[in-house]
This record gives sequence, C-alpha cells and structure tokens, in this order.
Amino acid sequence: MVVEGGAGSDVRASVAAWEALFRAQVTLVRRFARHDVWGGMSMREYDVLFTLSQAEGRALRLRELAQSSLLTQPSLSRLVDRLEADGWVRRGPVPGDRRGKAVHLTAAGLRRQREIGRRHARSIDALVGGALDADELATLERLCTRLRLAQRDLPDPVPLTADDPSDG
Repeated sequence: MVVEGGAGSDVRASVAAWEALFRAQVTLVRRFARHDVWGGMSMREYDVLFTLSQAEGRALRLRELAQSSLLTQPSLSRLVDRLEADGWVRRGPVPGDRRGKAVHLTAAGLRRQREIGRRHARSIDALVGGALDADELATLERLCTRLRLAQRDLPDPVPLTADDPSDG
C-alpha cells in the first residue's frame, strides 16, 4: 500500500529518504566535532564565519544569518557578541539603509575562517569523499541543492512557530 502525500509522493519513501539524510548528517557532524580542526572555536562559531565569508560583501543582517543557522535569533545574537569580542566580526551599517545593521566578517575573521576551513575541508574529503565516488558526490550535491531550493515553493504543512527565522 502506498500512502500518498503532496504531488503524488509516497509518504513512506519521503520519510525513509529524510531519515537517511538526517541520520547521515548527524553521524558526520558528530565525527567532524571530534576532529581537532576547530582551534578552540565551536562548529557553530565557525559556521557563522563561513556563512559570512560566502556572503556578498562578507556581511549579512542578523535575520539573514539566522536563516542559515539552527540557532534562534537571541542565541545567534549572543554568539555574534562573542565573535565580535574576539575580533572575528563587527556589527556595522548596511549600505543604503541608515537604520539597518549587519554582521561584517573582519579581515582577522576571514583569515581564521580560511585557516580552519582548510583543515575542515580535509576532514570532509576523508569522511564524505572517502565514502562516495565522484559520480555519487555530484549526485548528492545535485539532489541536496534541489531539495533545498524547492523549499521556497512548497507550502508549510503545519503552522510556523513564532521563532521561525524564515518567518518575516
């Protein structure tokens, strides 16, 4: 018996695919966390530096940064405060918006991100590249990107919570 969800999908197949993806991600994150590549920085702190390094002008508004994070905006704000105290980021104006504030990656933060990023890339290659061949890596990237981008156009199956960073 096939239980159907949206667009004629098989709910069981959707759940099985999600569980496989989620459990692979959890397993890999736990392994990455054990690697001595972070130089005293947490993975979440590194993720903020990495996200800013990829952003146009190496700056994002806090709510934009929150959209790529699993942290709530208040928790992210405290994390940014710590990064700012360490000199990795600074809060500053948004060009063209007198009231807007953005989190800017500093030159020191960019150097730190690149230093850690090189070590982390070797871990990724060992754990992901060591498990999949080139064609499988390309397929995984294509499917994950497609899944992520499709979320813009799919309706929410349940009401959003008040602290959902994508809400507003």
